[in-house]
Amino acid sequence: MSAITHLVLSHFRSHRAQRLVFDGRPVVLTGPNGAGKTNLIEAISLLSPGRGLRGAGAEDLARRPEAIGWKIAADLFGHEVETRAEPGEGRGVRIDGKAAPQVALARLGAVQWLVPAMDRLWIEGAEGRRRLLDRMTMGLIPDHAEAVLDYDRAMRDRNRLLRDMVRDGHWHGALEAQMARTGVAITANRRQALGALVAAQADAGSVFPAADLTLTHAEGDPPADEAALAEAFARGRARDMAAGRTLIGPHRADLAAVWAEKGMAAAVCSTGEQKALLISLILANARAIARHAGRPPVLLLDEVAAHLDEGRRAALYDEICALGGQAFMTGTEPDLFAGLGQRAQHWTLSESPNGSVMHERPAP
Repeated sequence: MSAITHLVLSHFRSHRAQRLVFDGRPVVLTGPNGAGKTNLIEAISLLSPGRGLRGAGAEDLARRPEAIGWKIAADLFGHEVETRAEPGEGRGVRIDGKAAPQVALARLGAVQWLVPAMDRLWIEGAEGRRRLLDRMTMGLIPDHAEAVLDYDRAMRDRNRLLRDMVRDGHWHGALEAQMARTGVAITANRRQALGALVAAQADAGSVFPAADLTLTHAEGDPPADEAALAEAFARGRARDMAAGRTLIGPHRADLAAVWAEKGMAAAVCSTGEQKALLISLILANARAIARHAGRPPVLLLDEVAAHLDEGRRAALYDEICALGGQAFMTGTEPDLFAGLGQRAQHWTLSESPNGSVMHERPAP
């Protein structure tokens, strides 16, 4: 089954109005910088929980200068999905005509992405790696999205008490109990996802390098037992109050990667090697999701071919086609995707005074 058969955009960034039909093959989007390629795949990323591949707020997504709100509608994994935002409001979601929370999108199917901003993933702070790990985990365990949301909400409330020097144990205890319940689930989910990723890498036989993956925590591994984690939060109140934030828990997790064949940490690999490791991780995650859920995720790969040699480009396209799912790939030059030929739909984007214009074109 095709993941996305129809996609409608209204006043979303550079896209004033688009009605697109896809047939299940990988989709290639080419055109000059600023034509709206990344805007299109950002819209698709919002068919999953969260703020999408750019992390933008709802108001930032509206087309300018109209700023009248925006809408995305799609047939996603056999369900009619709509997400939209009116001026001054957060985004809402409807699934099959009924209002739904964002986390419900994760239960329909997974959407995963790789964007140029992630090229520095291995050398920057842990937050980006943690977000990637949580999105990969969500693809395997849809309820992970709700656990992360509940934990973050409780932690924000606890951090507010800490900054305000509130010492009422009743308030702290209630929030810490919620953080312990969801925190234990989050860590267990992440470890389960890492196990699936390692297995998927081992079965691949890919030209992209395999990575040894480890879940670490800045303050040491948090207790795996709910009661013990709640007790650890309680013991740490004085220290946390001095810092003005919670210093232990799954929000302090990090994803460590080592190029297995070379025994080199990802952080000290070359730029090209780091990109290859990242692509390997995304592909392994897609294989793991396909094996676990019975269908692969939607893959959004922004400028993925630009820094790959011809051999690795060909291998990437072969792996994407072998997955049997839908992938949306962007690039400035059609020649970068010539190796896909008839195996993909090819679209060209251009700018106009009325917004991004899209035309389907024959395969090269």
